Amino acid sequence: MGLSVTTVLIYSLIGAVVLAYAPYVVTAIARVKMAKEMENSMEMFKKPRAYTESLPDYAKRANWAHQNGFEALIVYCASSLAAVATGVDSPLAIYAAIAFCVARALFSVFYIANIAPLRSMMFGVANLCNIVLFSLSVAAVQNL
Repeated sequence: MGLSVTTVLIYSLIGAVVLAYAPYVVTAIARVKMAKEMENSMEMFKKPRAYTESLPDYAKRANWAHQNGFEALIVYCASSLAAVATGVDSPLAIYAAIAFCVARALFSVFYIANIAPLRSMMFGVANLCNIVLFSLSVAAVQNL
């Protein structure tokens, strides 16, 4: 027995939220390492934004990936909830939901690793998934 489109979309929303936070783990680890080397280690935790530029490059990129994750999450929430609200029942919606989560996970990996062409490709794939979900939603409304 397979999962329904709605079930997959709801689970993918949970996954998308986790993926928005995941890159920050890398940033947090770098902050802790950096704090251990400081004379007053608590200073960094009192003013976390002030020390962001002091982080190693990979940790800065992880922080940027984390921030971008929320930007992507807003659009994905809208597209996936539109599909749920309009009763989309297409396997294409399942593929788009899974592809979005995979693309966003790889986006963060490529961002942190500083592989810009692949990062940009994953950004585009994730946005294409949103377009697919919105298109399926519009088609479902037209058929009502």
